[in-house]
Amino acid sequence: MIDARRMEEATRLTRAGKLHEAMAMLQGAMPGGKSGTGDEEVRDTSGSARNVYEGSCQVIDEEVSVLKPASAESGSSRTGASSAGKASSSAFGRTRQAASGTIPGGEIGLPSGWREKWRQLRDSMAQPEQGRGSSETALPGAFTAGCFTNHAGSRDYKLYLPSGYHGQSLPLVVMLHGCTQNPDDFAAGTNMNRLAEEQLFCVLYPAQPMTANSNKCWNWFKVEDQQRDGGEPSILAGMTRQVIDTYGLDASRTYVAGLSAGGAMATTMAMTYPDLYAAVGMHSGLPHGVAQSLPDALGAMQGGTGPLASSTRVSTWESRVPAIVFHGDRDTTVHPSNADRVAAQYAASRAAGESTNGREGSAGKTVEQGQVPNGYAYTKTSHQDADGRSCLEQWVIHGAGHAWSGGDARGSYTDSKGPDAAKEMLRFFLSHAKSADRSGRRTP
Repeated sequence: MIDARRMEEATRLTRAGKLHEAMAMLQGAMPGGKSGTGDEEVRDTSGSARNVYEGSCQVIDEEVSVLKPASAESGSSRTGASSAGKASSSAFGRTRQAASGTIPGGEIGLPSGWREKWRQLRDSMAQPEQGRGSSETALPGAFTAGCFTNHAGSRDYKLYLPSGYHGQSLPLVVMLHGCTQNPDDFAAGTNMNRLAEEQLFCVLYPAQPMTANSNKCWNWFKVEDQQRDGGEPSILAGMTRQVIDTYGLDASRTYVAGLSAGGAMATTMAMTYPDLYAAVGMHSGLPHGVAQSLPDALGAMQGGTGPLASSTRVSTWESRVPAIVFHGDRDTTVHPSNADRVAAQYAASRAAGESTNGREGSAGKTVEQGQVPNGYAYTKTSHQDADGRSCLEQWVIHGAGHAWSGGDARGSYTDSKGPDAAKEMLRFFLSHAKSADRSGRRTP
């Protein structure tokens, strides 16, 4: 039985962002569980500390499972909300379990009386939703709410127009938040609105509601949300076009970026709408089409192979959209191997498109090692196309976990010790624009 003292300590750990330790604490009170206080650490063979039950922790309530609660993986990550990329935690919506309340292969089960307590704790960590269907008059220098609807559904959004906007044709950056986040949280953590003020561009933040996914994750792993002209890609593309048309923005300089589940959806947008986006930024995400179900998604996030490994799906996507990819090599939520797979997917799809147009070959690649003062080291690999233009950048942040690199602690899941992903993405974005002969359209 779980006594009040143990539950109080689990609550404290949860609020401190130590969800794995909290679950280990609760499991320790169960028959056959460990009896520690919940503050223990174990050490790997290298001697470095890691969290107890790091990886595949599972919790259930009466009807649903919550998969792998995310921990605060870096020293400056703020977890006032659940993991932004909790795509591995409860990112995939609700999965109904058997009436017995057991988890297939499950490691943890709680008595029914405590399941509701844990669910309340978990839900209290999430960022609040935007008021559904709310709409405000967009003004320069203001962060305003809006709503877009098409045949596939409706999504709210927040739009930032810089104070220097006076109707001119500015670039647009579309930012897709991670699980449990909302537009305000993501904007605060990435500092993208501040950059918009400095460099004059507009920022669109679509909002995923709990009605679409119980943890507000973009449904990157569902087949119906991986297609052009259907599902969430259709909604996001339609919203992008509507904002461009309404405010007279530059359709040739429209970009998309995201974190974790949002990063996975950003790459889906680049693959399904290469005619719309001039470049894509992906942080701690996964390749397009790597999962077609919840089990696929979990396997991919944990570093599994999935359908992409055989290259059976890569050849069907010929997106020449330039891409910049960030990932921490200590990420235990989305395995770092996914960054290599994302880069490989973009390289393969670009090569397929270039070959179709009789433009094979590459100017090669460059590798740069760097170090943030008082922060992380990183490796930046840049690939050039046949014209010598940068078409793909991959940043590996050494020692970083599942958090937006160089982000602001006002937002959830950020880590200021890394290179500034927002600035680097923006630099990369603005070096690319659509043109008539390099539109990035897929070849039939």
